[in-house]
Amino acid sequence: MNVFPIWLRPLGDLYRVRVDTVEHAKWLLDQLSRSFVFKTAAPLVEAAETSACSFEVPLNPPMSRAKLERLLGAIPEVEMMMGPE
Repeated sequence: MNVFPIWLRPLGDLYRVRVDTVEHAKWLLDQLSRSFVFKTAAPLVEAAETSACSFEVPLNPPMSRAKLERLLGAIPEVEMMMGPE
């Protein structure tokens, strides 16, 4: 798989993750579920005017903001971007 961008937006007790396509989002969720005890995320929401979609990851003591960012940063196919998405 080629490198693809993801946009992270902190929203209090969760992170919104926006991905350029549904296929990349599903692949990323699968990678996250293999990497740690990541079993919950809000459903994928597809953007109406683009191919992008997003999901939300709850933050809690086992999954801190820093740990999630490190985990995403360790996936070679992911280019993390912080943004208003």
